[in-house]
Amino acid sequence: MSTVDFDGRVAVVTGAGGGLGRAHAHELARLGARVVVNDLGGARDGTGSGSEMADAVVAEITDAGGEAVANTDGVHTWEGGQAIVQTALDTWGRIDVVVNNAGILRDVSFAKLEEAQLDAVLKVHLSGAFHVTRAAWPHFREQSYGRVVMTSSGSGLYGNFGQSNYAAAKLGLVGLTRTLAIEGAKYGILANAIAPVAASRMTEDIWPAALLDKLQPDEVSPLVAWLTSEANTTTGRIYSVGGGYIARVAIVEGTPLTFDHTPTVEEVADHFDQLTDLGDDRVEFTDGVMEQSGRIVSALGIDPGA
Repeated sequence: MSTVDFDGRVAVVTGAGGGLGRAHAHELARLGARVVVNDLGGARDGTGSGSEMADAVVAEITDAGGEAVANTDGVHTWEGGQAIVQTALDTWGRIDVVVNNAGILRDVSFAKLEEAQLDAVLKVHLSGAFHVTRAAWPHFREQSYGRVVMTSSGSGLYGNFGQSNYAAAKLGLVGLTRTLAIEGAKYGILANAIAPVAASRMTEDIWPAALLDKLQPDEVSPLVAWLTSEANTTTGRIYSVGGGYIARVAIVEGTPLTFDHTPTVEEVADHFDQLTDLGDDRVEFTDGVMEQSGRIVSALGIDPGA
């Protein structure tokens, strides 16, 4: 059995005041990491702030014998990202792991989307991951070691009604992950992304209570711990995870149709069925975030109405 520990490692977990982030912080601390518990303390839509949430998680970790410190800076600004990482440096003198988990929701149909609803979501999810990871990056490079996990979503991978802002940010994180995996390779920096399905304040009014009870945040955290461990060597990958279910998600390209000339639109139309055939019966297509959730529920034998 593989042994995973984080002795001597320092981790930043954003949005760690509750839900998935809290679970990740607890798991990393249990394995020996010293954890910066970052949380602005706002509402689900990003409004408001306070220290209570981050302070409570720090107290839970320290009461259990771990080491943690609270940070309440917002990830949505460049300065906030710098301050979050600086908390790790000021407290323990290093930074080894960044788990970008902070997020908000401002769901609205695309036809009704307004600038503020777009900007706020992009700044927290996508820009926030840029800000915190960029602040840690020079330290990762200098020590030739770093681990990054991005929190994408089935909404980003597959789409979801009313979440064009959220989905765009979440798929943007996949592109960022892939690029960081390439740029970080020669410096011992690994970057991976997860698309979690778990009970949280993001999903509490979307799924039935019976389903939420069976998809707990702490069932996602072991994968996060593995991906951010020294023992892990994989990078640039995406994983769907929840309730004890883990599946790698891949961006695939089918067998090409080639022309020895510039094709006409009629030729493209005539061969379009061939173009869209990936030619691999093992590939499973997921049409929307609810189908992603349904795949997990089915695989685990969960009756959401029980």
